[in-house]
Amino acid sequence: MQHNALGFIETFGLVSVLEAADAMCKAADVELIGYENVASGLISVIISGDVGAVQSAVEAGVARAQEVGEVYCHLVLPNPHPDIVKIARKYSFTL
Repeated sequence: MQHNALGFIETFGLVSVLEAADAMCKAADVELIGYENVASGLISVIISGDVGAVQSAVEAGVARAQEVGEVYCHLVLPNPHPDIVKIARKYSFTL
């Protein structure tokens, strides 16, 4: 999948990040890139896809995660610089 946009959600706890990831994947045609257990229970999840799909997916993921936990931040990065894509690949399930 081409990385026209990257989407990120950072939340507290495994349950809320799983809810976010599930909602994102069901809401739009996006690819789940991976996740990172940042520290002290903070977990970030990364998706990619076209800009509209990533925007819709992040909105759905944030809404669902807020139902079961706390969302610390979220971001949609349209047309990311190639070096940013390299960073995101570090957390990829399949390199």
